[in-house]
Amino acid sequence: MTDHLIQQSKNSFSGFYLDDYVSLSKSLSTLKDHRHKTILLGVSYALLDLAEQFPMHFPELIILETGGMKGRRKELVKEELHTILKSGFGVEKIHSEYGMTELLSQAYSKGDGIFHCPPWMKVRIREMNDPFHFVDHQKTGGVCVTDLANLNSCAFIATQDLGRLFPNGSFEIMGRFDDSEARGCNLLVDF
Repeated sequence: MTDHLIQQSKNSFSGFYLDDYVSLSKSLSTLKDHRHKTILLGVSYALLDLAEQFPMHFPELIILETGGMKGRRKELVKEELHTILKSGFGVEKIHSEYGMTELLSQAYSKGDGIFHCPPWMKVRIREMNDPFHFVDHQKTGGVCVTDLANLNSCAFIATQDLGRLFPNGSFEIMGRFDDSEARGCNLLVDF
């Protein structure tokens, strides 16, 4: 998905920076100085590393964090993560993507920490100690995702994420179960 967006932008600054925070910081500074509309996509730990090592005030920057520390850093609740990122980049809000390697669809938050699914994707919240019992709205539990776009594949995933569901079908991610396995397609990247 990201590679497709990079190709569509046809911008020389678009690309994968992996852990090259020096080059990324220089590119962001140039884009800021030239007032280019800029979207920064990244996993939580990399955005935290960048914000800590190269803080900047770039209020026009749109940041889309794709979640997870992937075993690189201590897991943080979304609110704490977003507070640190907002301070480090000088932005008012952090957008988020919620999805996983096993699913074709993603849910998105427009900076308020509340995720919205496409019509073919549904989230339910299960009891933390009883995976066969679903909890009422606004109670914290394990996130279960049904994705009807997963034709000829697994359409249902019981994650190790903790979340809350709201009556309109939107949901909030609170964090991860203790000692849960690090997950994500970016774990396949050789650092």
